[in-house]
Amino acid sequence: MSNYHKSVLLQETIDGLAIKSGQKYIDATLGAGGHTREIIKRGGVVLGIDQDNEALEFVRENFKSEILQSKLKLSYGNFSNISKIATENGFERVSGIIFDIGVSSHQLDSPERGFSFLSDSPLDMRMDKSLQVTAADLVNGLTKSELAELFLKYGEEKFANRIAQNIVLRREKGPIITTLDLANVIYRSYPVKGKIHPATRVFQALRIAVNDELNSLSDALLKALDLLESGGRIAVISFHSLEDRIVKNMFKNFQEENRGRIITEKPIVPLENEQIENKRSRSAKLRIFEKI
Repeated sequence: MSNYHKSVLLQETIDGLAIKSGQKYIDATLGAGGHTREIIKRGGVVLGIDQDNEALEFVRENFKSEILQSKLKLSYGNFSNISKIATENGFERVSGIIFDIGVSSHQLDSPERGFSFLSDSPLDMRMDKSLQVTAADLVNGLTKSELAELFLKYGEEKFANRIAQNIVLRREKGPIITTLDLANVIYRSYPVKGKIHPATRVFQALRIAVNDELNSLSDALLKALDLLESGGRIAVISFHSLEDRIVKNMFKNFQEENRGRIITEKPIVPLENEQIENKRSRSAKLRIFEKI
């Protein structure tokens, strides 16, 4: 499983959910099933949801006994449809829900998925391959002002205008179709190079836009709260400030509406040893909310 995807903040998340044996839980971002496996070990019954069929196939192959024993049910879909998916699978009331937001290690390490600029591959970035619009469609189809707005809004990119202008100029020679095509344009747009690769924020912005991640997260959190029984908990792991801000503000609103209480006044972050073992965990933040 470690070759597919290593779950971040695994024990902290499972401990935070306070698993009760025999109760139902939803892993809304199944991935390789790391969080799901721990819930099942502690006696929980899980509905695993993912919009990536490759993830579902991996879990289906590696959790055969859990599926046969009815400890795990799998469902294909986006977590923004969590209410419908839960109802269809008999999980109308649950004791806990996990969201592990963002791209998985497997997706990043699969060149054909087009999430990373570390290899030259088609500029895709769709988590769900049935989606119609790819990152290449946005890069080649949006106007300069639309690109700049996207990079600023979803990537918090301070050189958004300059990058957008250079993309438009580059398009005059032909469409930008690969990850390295785009990364090279961005790299040349940066006046000063820092520790973080110049393409990082733009790639983040495109991924968020292609998969409509922020709107999906907001929708899902509202629906997730309704699915929880009293005392049930939502645990959200985010990797970017935009996502974390949504979770923080929504949990605050839930608490002000007397719908529950925030368990994590400050987000839980990975310990130093986890950050050393898994560099992708360094930006992770875990927030937990309990319904009352």
